[in-house]
Parts: sequence; structure tokens; C-alpha cells
Amino acid sequence: MEQVNINQDRLWNTIMELGTIGKTENNGVTRLSLSEEDLQARKYIIDLMKEAGLEVRVDEVGNIIGKLVGMDDELPVVLTGSHIDTVVDGGMFDGALGVLGGIEALRTIKESGVTLNHSIEIVSFTDEEGARFGSGFIGSKGMTGELEEKYFSLTDKNGVSYEKAFENANLDFTNFSLAKRTKESIKAYVELHIEQGRVLEMEDLPVGIVTEVQGPAWMDVHIKGQADHAGATPIDLRKDASLAAAEIMLLVEEIAVKWQGVATVGQMEFKPGNANIIPESVHFSVDFRHTNKQKRDYMEHDILNALQEITKKRNVDFSTSIQMKVDPMKCSSNIVREIEQSCRETKLPVFKMKCGAGHDAQILGKITDFGMIFIRSKDGLSHNPQEWSSKEDCAKGTQVLCHTLVRLAK
Repeated sequence: MEQVNINQDRLWNTIMELGTIGKTENNGVTRLSLSEEDLQARKYIIDLMKEAGLEVRVDEVGNIIGKLVGMDDELPVVLTGSHIDTVVDGGMFDGALGVLGGIEALRTIKESGVTLNHSIEIVSFTDEEGARFGSGFIGSKGMTGELEEKYFSLTDKNGVSYEKAFENANLDFTNFSLAKRTKESIKAYVELHIEQGRVLEMEDLPVGIVTEVQGPAWMDVHIKGQADHAGATPIDLRKDASLAAAEIMLLVEEIAVKWQGVATVGQMEFKPGNANIIPESVHFSVDFRHTNKQKRDYMEHDILNALQEITKKRNVDFSTSIQMKVDPMKCSSNIVREIEQSCRETKLPVFKMKCGAGHDAQILGKITDFGMIFIRSKDGLSHNPQEWSSKEDCAKGTQVLCHTLVRLAK
């Protein structure tokens, strides 16, 4: 295939510009879904898509879609994309690279005059992270028909509901089912993303081809004990929710090691939260993941058993709920082959790898063939103000994406 070269400086400038929206004091980025910062960033993306000469629309769940029309618009479309919402004090590359790289790829294809049979769409998905309302992949679930009305009753820490956030963004959640796309309407989905790990850096490689994606599950855990005076209550008479939680946290790690998965307790709240009061309740999260669904189910089973045993021993109660569960997915072999060929065309080594994080790609994988392109992350850091990928690596990954999209759309 004839070389189609993206504009490295133009791509980098857009990454830096978007990174100023929601910038924090320590050079991180906070753009929680549908917050004021996110709405400002959404406008930036819409304007950029229009500037690139794409047809732009916002669907019923807030996904921003830019379209490069092919010769036969009746053929199934090729999709690429990611997200621009962040965690609290995250970085400027996670998600954003896939959106901005996709826009740059489509702009380059349009400027080059390459003839495409299929149309290509770049999608900026609504709320991939779930950092504000506790449940992510809202946009991609809306596109695959997995979104349910119950999600819109979720609230953030300030009591603002998803429904109200949609209203503030001039979106109407009552039409969310209209965002669903059929399997027949999509030929393939390819996502460009930073690795968020150290594998590529250790291998001294700029680009990797993902073969499978780990499936994340989020569990909310509530431990209920009894508040008592910290000085006047003997140890053997206490119903201390915090000690039960501490034991469980350590066992969560053991369970992850046992099944060769990963698990993290990332949020915790004590009540009443006074230094001289035995905690009456503890609320914490457990994020557990695996590339094998059955083994992840075993992890969940063991965590629940640990909760039962420890709370019984310490004479406290517990309750749990699953906030999110996304199945692990294998990338489509035909898409992997197209990415391999694109690497060769751009004179980059072919390196295959697994993905540890959850992405919109695995949601789209339920209705179409999908693949992912990773680029190197400095020190493996992500969801962190120090998150960084070089200008050259961003360009190389986008170049591979550009070639892959052309191959799929021709």
C-alpha cells in the first residue's frame, strides 16, 4: 500500500491543547464525565473534527462521531476511537490519544485523496472511566445495546444524577436506546491507546499489537459493625468494621496471586471517621481482573467466601454489589493480521502482547471484529499526572492506525 503520512506536529499540538482542559495544579488532568471540563473538551473535539473536514454528529448517549464518507456509504463502516474523560488527577494521553490519533488519521486520509469503499468513523465515547458515577463504558455500551435505564439514576459524590448530568449537557437520556448499532452496520473497530504498563518500554519498542484484553469487575463492599469508645471498649467485646476490612484487603491480594489475576482496593471510607471511635462501618471497592473469565469468576467466589468467614469471626455484617463487569475478550485474528501488515508497511517491528486494562474496544468486540494498537508508556505510568508518551511514539502508533484503517476501508 502507498505510504500515507500523518502530520506528527499537528497531532502533538492537539494532544497538548486538549491536555490544558482540566489541568490540575500538579500537572495532572481531571475531566470527569459530563463535568464542565469535559463539556469544554467535547466542544474542542467537535470543532477539531469539523476542521478536519469530517461529518460530525452526537448520538443519543453523547458519543461524538466524526465520519469520513467512503465511495459506498451503504457498506458497513470501519470504526476507531477512544475517550476523553479522565480519572481524578489522571494524565493527558489515556484515551485522548485514541481520539486525537483517530482524527489525525482520518484527516490525513482525506488530505491524501486515498479512495475508500467503506466509510470510516472516529468516535469519542462518553464516560469510559466511570470515575464520576461509578460505572464506566456508558458510550460503548449504548452503541452495543447493553446500556440500561438504571445507569441514569446513579449519582456522583455531590448527589448529581446521571440524568441531570445528561440534561446539563443538552442530552436526553430517554432516547438512549437509539444509539444502538447493529452487527451488520460495522465492519471492524480498531483502538489506539497508550499501554499503561512497562512491557513495551522493557522491550525498547514503540508499538505493540494487542491479542487479548483483560476483563475488569468492580465490587462495592460494605462492612457493618458497631461504633464504640476507643478507650473504654475491651478488644474482645468490639465489633470493629475496620479490622475486618483490613483482613479482607490482604486476602484479596492472596486470591489474585492464587488465580494469577490482579486485584486492587482503590477506595475506602470509614464511618463515623473519628480518631477515638471504633469504626461502625467501612465502605470499599475491589477491582479484580483476569484474561480468563472462569478464573475471574473463581476470584469473585473466593472474595465472597473470605468476606463470609472474616465477618463471622469478627461478629460484623457485610453486603456487596457488583458495579461493573466486563468480559475478557480476544482480539480478532483478522484485525491482528491487518495491524501486523501495517507495522511492516511503516517499518516497525511486529510485537504481540496482552492488555491488562479495560477499554471500549472489548465492549465493541461483542458486535464486531476488533483490535488494539498500543504505544509505549514512560515508566509504565497511567492514571497519574506523570503519565507520558513521546511525540515520536504517538506519531508511530497513529501511523499504524492510519494504515490499518485504510486497509480495512478499501
